[in-house]
Amino acid sequence: MTLKHFLAAVIAVLYFGGAYAQPDPVLFTVKANPVFVSEFKYIYAKSNQDKADFSEKSLRDYLELYTNFKLKVQKARDMRLDTISSLKTELDGYKRQLSKSYLEDKEMTEKLVKDLYDRMQQDVDISHILVACDRSRSPKDTLAAYNRCLHLLKMIQKGADFNKIAADSSEDKTAKENRGDLGFITAMLPDGYHEIEKAVYSAKKGTLLGPVRSASGYHLIRVNGFRPARGEVEVSHILIRKGDTDEKKARSQAKADSAWTALKAGGKWEEVCAKFTEDKATASKAGYIGFFGINRYQKAFEDAAFSLANNGDFSAPVETSLGYHIIKRNSLRGIGKFEDLKRGLTERVKRDSRSEDARQAMIARVRKEAGYQEYSDVLKKWSDKQVDTVFLTFKWKPDPAKPQTVLNRYGKEKAYTIADFEEYCARASRERMRGAGMFIGETIDKLYKAWTEETTMQFEEARLDQRYPEFKSLMREYEEGILLFEALKQNVWDKANADSTGLENYYRLNLSQKYKWDERAVVTFYTLKTDDPKVLEDIRGYARNNSAEAVQKKFNTPENEVFTVLERRYEKGKNKDLGQLWKAGDMTDAKTDLTTKTASFLKIEEILAPAGKTLAEARGYAVADYQDFLESKWIEDLRKEYEVKVNEEVLKSLIKK
Repeated sequence: MTLKHFLAAVIAVLYFGGAYAQPDPVLFTVKANPVFVSEFKYIYAKSNQDKADFSEKSLRDYLELYTNFKLKVQKARDMRLDTISSLKTELDGYKRQLSKSYLEDKEMTEKLVKDLYDRMQQDVDISHILVACDRSRSPKDTLAAYNRCLHLLKMIQKGADFNKIAADSSEDKTAKENRGDLGFITAMLPDGYHEIEKAVYSAKKGTLLGPVRSASGYHLIRVNGFRPARGEVEVSHILIRKGDTDEKKARSQAKADSAWTALKAGGKWEEVCAKFTEDKATASKAGYIGFFGINRYQKAFEDAAFSLANNGDFSAPVETSLGYHIIKRNSLRGIGKFEDLKRGLTERVKRDSRSEDARQAMIARVRKEAGYQEYSDVLKKWSDKQVDTVFLTFKWKPDPAKPQTVLNRYGKEKAYTIADFEEYCARASRERMRGAGMFIGETIDKLYKAWTEETTMQFEEARLDQRYPEFKSLMREYEEGILLFEALKQNVWDKANADSTGLENYYRLNLSQKYKWDERAVVTFYTLKTDDPKVLEDIRGYARNNSAEAVQKKFNTPENEVFTVLERRYEKGKNKDLGQLWKAGDMTDAKTDLTTKTASFLKIEEILAPAGKTLAEARGYAVADYQDFLESKWIEDLRKEYEVKVNEEVLKSLIKK
């Protein structure tokens, strides 16, 4: 059993969840360590499901199991298994993974998901002008790009033609051709374009927006209109490719018209497609393309596909840069219900930079609840000292005196100092050196913001077990699961595999009659290197009344091996080739293989009476039984080593029948 599977089984049984009611009496102790009623009740109910009747027998049986579990965990702690670095790393990894679901503002995330779903109900037609400036540009370049975009906006507001400015001034490479017209778009926009999505879906038709920041730069956007979202359409097509001359193009168009005429006359789609289509990728699938949404294919193709009213309808030939298409609609699917899409949309939102909104909401909430305070004068005094230093180079080092002046604090719980911030700045060397040539205060402000956000999340993570009882419970269960796995490995599983003498003695005394063979047939497999009927008949005839060894001696020579034999043993009904044959001397019909020019048959040499299995034959089962034996003996020793006290009065209070 792997650690992963073991822990999955343990946690499935031991998941507590929820805050414990008060008062919460102690049910039992192991080495004076208490186990409370709330813990036991939840585990009992979770493990037994509909069989959790809270009868005295059921409760006492489960108490026995859970006490054994706690004994093993106690032994693991006394063995100091909780100090093993690999196990600590495993636990830290789980904590980080589990923390993620708590270190987010669920309310904000749900709002982002609902906003996205609501936007998905409409497609929006927009035009834009781009002033390129990606996120890596300096503040100076960013300001210049913003001001240029603002200048273009003022020109348009004074009456300049949007489309002409887009063609002349936009840094979108397609603008000279499309004059800024992007056509219809739909949510969710790619990562880095959330602000555009928010802006256009919040605007009305005819609105001029901007400057709006994206991953590409600053945009001026004109909202041209809205329509109900097209969703996705499933299509097949027939493609007649264009020629490179007017004559060839005319022939292609005529061929497409012929295909369309054949379909209108009642021709079957599959037959017409097979005859006419020139799309090799889809020809074998009757032209099937599959589902697609907007902006996947050229506009003419998309518009024609979505204009088809019914499943099975097909279009007149539609021209694209590839050629002429006849498109058949197979089906149409809308956006879907929110409940069905919520999970997938939530994952997409969490992967997108828009999730930063939820993170910032989380940071704001934590700081408000914790009474967060910043001392800006302390930061300014420290920042002023860095102006004439090598702060923006690799040579900079934190003050070895580790100044303890407080920069910010979370109420009375936690304070962070200049030394803490300097340690972060040392780690963030790349971010520091990116500020070379810029105003040093901007770099320090960026570093300080990133550091305080990081420490806020660390502060919240450190107190998750105080704020969320279910988090504390899950962490305890996972830790105990890891310890139990390692303790069993060292005290039971490894020992059972390594103690060959103990295993042999245990098998001889306890298992020799437990694992038995049913009736078995000793079967010889004959494989001839020829399919010559005469040779096959001779060997089968001789094999019928002679042993495999005698047959080999008669027909095989060192110079010419005519056949090979292989002996196997099978319990009754365990070899399908034998069928109903089950007597010594029975032979199967011969099989020949024309491809390899070989022949084969089986012969039952002997029927063996039922017999006990040897240790080697039953080793897997025997080791498992020996492990169970060692574990039960280990539990006996643990009960002698550790005192277990059960509060009978508390236990009886749990009994319902």
